[in-house]
Amino acid sequence: MAADRRTVIENCSIATVDAQDTEYANGYVVLVGNRIESLGAGRAPDGLENVERRIDATGHLVTPGLVNTHHHFYQWITRGLATDHNLFDWLVALYPTWARIDEQMVRAAAQGSLAMMARGGVTTAMDHHYVFPKGSGDLSGAIIGAARDMGVRFTLARGSMDRSEKDGGLPPDFAVETLEGALAATEETVRQHHDASFDAMTQVAVAPCSPFSVSTELMRQGAELARRVGVRLHTHGSETVEEEKFCHELFGMGPTDYFESTGWLGEDVWMAHCVHMNDSDIDAFARTGTGVAHCPSSNARLAAGIARVPDMLKAGVPVGLGVDGTASNESGELHTELRNALLINRLGAHREAALNARQALRLGTHGGARVLGRASQIGSLEPGKLADLVLWKLDTLAHASIADPVTALVFGAAAPVTASFVNGRQIVEHGRLLHADEDAIARSTREEAQRLARIAAQG
Repeated sequence: MAADRRTVIENCSIATVDAQDTEYANGYVVLVGNRIESLGAGRAPDGLENVERRIDATGHLVTPGLVNTHHHFYQWITRGLATDHNLFDWLVALYPTWARIDEQMVRAAAQGSLAMMARGGVTTAMDHHYVFPKGSGDLSGAIIGAARDMGVRFTLARGSMDRSEKDGGLPPDFAVETLEGALAATEETVRQHHDASFDAMTQVAVAPCSPFSVSTELMRQGAELARRVGVRLHTHGSETVEEEKFCHELFGMGPTDYFESTGWLGEDVWMAHCVHMNDSDIDAFARTGTGVAHCPSSNARLAAGIARVPDMLKAGVPVGLGVDGTASNESGELHTELRNALLINRLGAHREAALNARQALRLGTHGGARVLGRASQIGSLEPGKLADLVLWKLDTLAHASIADPVTALVFGAAAPVTASFVNGRQIVEHGRLLHADEDAIARSTREEAQRLARIAAQG
């Protein structure tokens, strides 16, 4: 049977990112079906049966696939706009355009976002989609379909907004849902698309957008819905000082206390950004097991600040990395976030002791898997786990004089991806997607960006 056929990867450095941070200077990995069968130092065992393929990975580092924990795919078609704005001004500038997206635009944007991540080592992606203009079509289905076609493992955080301009929020009135409509549509998305199995390729989370675009009742009932149907919860939290001020003025408390009052702290919750967290906030996240999606490039792009990642990790808070939307991180790549997380956090209070190369790699792999609730399945290279892994080419000019491969990957230039596997299936070869036409995606996203700009200009 095809599921019993083996792929053998040999002659590579390996960073397993397991609990002991086991590494092999020269080793092998054996895949059987969609699982990792074995790995270790030296050559693969003799006598393996049904070996379908052998890969000589000389000059490569093999790591777990990267796990993205926060993104907004639709923003791919609004890149390069409002480049000198802080978060609130940026949202005000772009919401009138975002409010005019439709299914065709969203599918093209999802393809562009996924393609950029996949060819850069991401094997598990997520999208927090919360803009559902009236009459815009099946946006969730378009996003999930794009991920399925690309062959990437995927979590859709089905977002929602019910606080529009007339209620003191930022989105236009026609771009938000009603409380009842948002809850019903979210539950239906879970029913149609969520897969709770060990090797699930598609999962769904409940994800009201943020305190300043969502009513308290939607937050509270959203949490109740997620726990009733058995899925995770995601939202934005503590991103800017303006958000903290907003929460104090509207709710009489800071963001973390507000989240706790609405049922939004727990091991089944993760939040994006968490830049402005005091000691009490970090303790609350650690006490409840609430996760964080750290988005260093976006935080810098929007001048939000430097998240206290070293303090979070010391306290035991689960932390992963996020690209965030490509309207606030135009590169759209997660592997660059390994380097940016390390460098930006060294500008903070802990300076050179903030993060090291292996901690950065852990954030982008096992940390992300833990945040998404999938650490038993992905995020490290161990026998029995799913075969999601990446071969990084480190023997070119860009990395040739860096002796340590993990240092080369994190501190050095972006490393080429020779091969990327998801669920045992190869999806990237020599930096190119195997199951998608990159040139066609580029044309499509350019055309949809132009169409959206024309529609937005008409008002």
